[in-house]
Amino acid sequence: MNSLLIENGRLVDPSVQHDAVARLLIDDGYVVAIDPLDGDLPPSIPRLNAAGKIVAPGLVDLCSELREPGRDEDETIASGALAALAGGYTSILCSSNTHPPIDSPGAVEFVRQKAAQARGPRIHVTGCVSKQRQGQEMAELGLLVDAGAVAFSDSPAPLANSALLRRALEYCRMFDRPIFDRPEVPELAGRGVMHEGCHSLVLGLAGLPTEAEDLAVARDVRLAEATGGRLHVGPVSTMGSVDLISRVKSRGIQVTASVCPHNLGLTDEKLRSFDARYKVHPPLRSGRHVETLRQAVADGTIDVIQTGHMPRAREKKMDDLDLAPFGMTSLETCLAASATALVRSGVLDWLTLIDRMSTAAAKVAGIKGGRLQVGDPADVVIIDPDFAWTVSESSFRSRCSSTPLLGCELYGRITETIVGGEVRFQSI
Repeated sequence: MNSLLIENGRLVDPSVQHDAVARLLIDDGYVVAIDPLDGDLPPSIPRLNAAGKIVAPGLVDLCSELREPGRDEDETIASGALAALAGGYTSILCSSNTHPPIDSPGAVEFVRQKAAQARGPRIHVTGCVSKQRQGQEMAELGLLVDAGAVAFSDSPAPLANSALLRRALEYCRMFDRPIFDRPEVPELAGRGVMHEGCHSLVLGLAGLPTEAEDLAVARDVRLAEATGGRLHVGPVSTMGSVDLISRVKSRGIQVTASVCPHNLGLTDEKLRSFDARYKVHPPLRSGRHVETLRQAVADGTIDVIQTGHMPRAREKKMDDLDLAPFGMTSLETCLAASATALVRSGVLDWLTLIDRMSTAAAKVAGIKGGRLQVGDPADVVIIDPDFAWTVSESSFRSRCSSTPLLGCELYGRITETIVGGEVRFQSI
């Protein structure tokens, strides 16, 4: 029986709107008491002093590309697990974007076994919506559910086939599983490199128009309304998407949405450097879009902040801007980048930020997590909210070190990540 008492910390639990100094008692992998009496504590119990820190439910990510099997030069399940722990994540959903894609029970089982060996966060599997992620024929979703898939997505590829998406939304109602779509109209996006605007015009680079995302969101939410299926759109990056999502939510349609931290703090002006580190997906947009997205996170139009972790090997990102792939590492920086952009600026408080990165994310995925109440799994993150640090390549556990945040000063450091009552990460 492993016991641990976390004391003197500011316990933040959005599931019950709790934000106050409290003690948290963990035993045998579960939360067993909040503010226990000293007489109820086991003798010689280990104690963790969290004075001046935030104690919160472990973070949950809706889409992390772990790239194994087939793209091990970018990331592996083991390296991604280490990065996730360092970023405060106790649960992540593994993207189906592998080679071969996760469209069979065997592929699901492979990820589950490798995840168990990694002893990192709880790694849940996202299965493909379509066979081979080709967007034509629906995968055997029922078999994938039986194998352990918790959601379905072809991300980062959009679900361009409307008939396929409609059938999948209808079919998944039987299993109560969500469909995740990265909304984009391929014919409009073309071979775009960056946000279509004044900077793309000046630089002579092919643009990604906002309409490519807006029209896809409009179609997605209409199909969700028609089918009653669980749809999650994201990450989104445009004002038009926010407007559409706000409208359908006001009508009670079952749609959720997410955004990446780079779209909350950086603009397309960064591409003037021609540095492929800024070639990310969704692309960096203009300042008006950034401000709209920040307010949408604050008012709940956007439910979740997800990492957008799309690791790509160094040699791939060193190519010319128009040839380099989209992608970045972000599991280890997401919390700090979000806190710096939103909490330090007064847009959010810590209770709301933890909700968007943990409680709401767990609810969207339909997995356990995002709570620290008696009887819940002891998945905990401890954060030093005022610790300032500079992003450097040498600090990453991920195999990928490409990030648009390189050299930026961020606030908020993960000091401990606890999974099932076991401290699996502790900062030095």
